[in-house]
Amino acid sequence: MKIGPALRVVATAATAVLAAGALVGVQPAAANSNYGCSWPRVCFYLHDTDWTNRQPTASYQDRGYWQTLGSRSAGSMYVYNSRNDDGARLRFDDGHEYCVRPNSWALMEPYYYGDYVEQIKIMDSPTC
Repeated sequence: MKIGPALRVVATAATAVLAAGALVGVQPAAANSNYGCSWPRVCFYLHDTDWTNRQPTASYQDRGYWQTLGSRSAGSMYVYNSRNDDGARLRFDDGHEYCVRPNSWALMEPYYYGDYVEQIKIMDSPTC
């Protein structure tokens, strides 16, 4: 069966619409998100339930200087570093510091050890 010019136009238009529809359905690659923490952030979870429910109570992403934690992050139970190359140095109320390596989490347990995380400095190094 031969296709006439009018039918070719309709078939070509239908192909274009299908191709455009396929392109509209394509989503850009989503950034990684583990434990509810979107890349490139360091997320804090005040309570066990926040960690269990994968709901960070605060997050930080600026690098290179000490940031004092606010009421939604200071004294957190858990910290997750979603960054791929940067460590997160945490400073506690007793002066000691701890490095959360890239794509790692830490249980702070302030209620058991008396340590209370107060500041964060995101480093330009995976080892802090």
